[in-house]
Amino acid sequence: MSDFTRIEFNAGDGKPLFFLRLTPPDPYRGPVMLVHGMSVRSNIFNPPVARPLPHVLADAGYDVWMLNWRASIDVEPSDFTLDDAAVHDHPAAVAKIGEVTGWDTMKALVHCQGSTSFMMSICAGLLPDLPKVTTVVSNAIALHADVRTLMDIKMPFAMGALRHRVDGMDAQWGYHAPGFWAKVTRSLMLLHRECRNPVCRMSSVVYGAGWPVLWRHENLDDATHDWIKGEVGWAPIAFFEQIQASLKAGELVSTGKYPLSVLPLRFASQMPKTDARFVFMTGSMNRCFVPTGMAATFDFFEKVAPGRHTFQKMHGYGHLDIFLGKDAATEVFPFILDELNRE
Repeated sequence: MSDFTRIEFNAGDGKPLFFLRLTPPDPYRGPVMLVHGMSVRSNIFNPPVARPLPHVLADAGYDVWMLNWRASIDVEPSDFTLDDAAVHDHPAAVAKIGEVTGWDTMKALVHCQGSTSFMMSICAGLLPDLPKVTTVVSNAIALHADVRTLMDIKMPFAMGALRHRVDGMDAQWGYHAPGFWAKVTRSLMLLHRECRNPVCRMSSVVYGAGWPVLWRHENLDDATHDWIKGEVGWAPIAFFEQIQASLKAGELVSTGKYPLSVLPLRFASQMPKTDARFVFMTGSMNRCFVPTGMAATFDFFEKVAPGRHTFQKMHGYGHLDIFLGKDAATEVFPFILDELNRE
């Protein structure tokens, strides 16, 4: 990570967050913010492959800002919801980019729960006017969540069993599970014999229904599959409860922690307060959040502004292998670049 500069800032509620910035000699295309998902960190965009996405973007002239928001395993853990990130993290992050760069426009690439929380923020009109976010590339999930039938059965059972018994779930339990309920959850790894990587197997227990859930093994090289051991960690139970409520509602919902004048209860039942262009993408074989959810979000935005937005399924890819795959630089990243470059 020697090519990256660490830039610290505080969220709206004072929580310390930071960026890792990769700036080319001449950032003629301006800043782009990369936002990771739950229980990982910004380094998830920088796997040990020949051409990771941040360097591809920098080579194309983008000033790359990789955000570590409160879901990052490099940030002090807390009992948070997506609402907290929408209200406090993303507006402060966008403002910090504007303060440092002086640019009046920027773009964003957001993944999974980094995407849901960012979509809440931009659709509620919480981002600063400058720099204006003009294009958002959203991966895996946005305003609608859809999961496999087995996960629809599994999640309510898991929440009923674990709520009030643990404060979160951790893929690192694949190595060591502290306490009775963590050990009970870890025992489900017996159902996952698809590889010998304990974090890979535990991630599949926690995040969906599949063998494995977060990526397709055939898309990862051995070095990246091994590297994953240190890249997936803890997530709060409050987050899983919010996703369960969103699945039940059929669209992304807030928790009610903040006034309706700040965050609406439902996000696909009102007009988004943004004129940004959205690119919705997902792996055609995503086993964490199935593509029908992202298709529903595209349909929602298509009704708001017909012909303005894009939806793309990446053939043969799952959830995170879109960024981690050994061939992603030639099969996925050109699409992302083309969409970011469109005006």
